[in-house]
Amino acid sequence: MGRDENRSSGKLQSVLFVCTGNIFRSVTAEYALKARLGAGRSCVVSSAGIDAKPQSVHDWVQSRLREKGANPTTHVQRQLTKELVEAADLVIAMGRNHQVFVREQFGRDVPLFNQVCLGHDRPIFDLHEVMPDWQTDPERARAYVWSVIDVIWATAPALLPRLR
Repeated sequence: MGRDENRSSGKLQSVLFVCTGNIFRSVTAEYALKARLGAGRSCVVSSAGIDAKPQSVHDWVQSRLREKGANPTTHVQRQLTKELVEAADLVIAMGRNHQVFVREQFGRDVPLFNQVCLGHDRPIFDLHEVMPDWQTDPERARAYVWSVIDVIWATAPALLPRLR
C-alpha cells in the first residue's frame, strides 16, 4: 500500500515528532509511543529537532524515561530535514515555533502534539521558555521537566487508534 493510499485509509505508517534539540520533548513522545505499540502494529515512530546540536539527553530526561521503562541512552539526535518531513505520514510539532519552521522550510502544515492527542491548540513549552533562569532553581526545573515527560507519556497513547 502506498503512502497516499495509507493516509486515505486513515491508518498511519509513520509518525515524526519535532522539537528544538531532539533531546527532551520530541524524544519523550517518540519513546512514549513506541512503548505502547503492540506486536500487530507496523508504524515507524521517530523524532528530530529543528536545531539539533551535538549534545546528550539531559540526566533528568534520561532518569525519568528509564523510570517509565525506556532506554534513551542510545538516542542520537537528528536534525530535521526535508527528507524526514516528506517521508512521514504524520509530523507532529511540540511547539508553535516548530510548526512555523516546518511550514516555512518545507511547506507543510503540521499539528501540535496537544492538538492531535488532546484536542487543545496549546504547545508544550521547553524548559527555557517557562523558566529562562532555570539554572537558579534546579529542583523546580527538574520538576517541570518531569511533569512534561509525565504528560507526554500519558497522552501519546491517544495516537494508537490512528496507527497501522
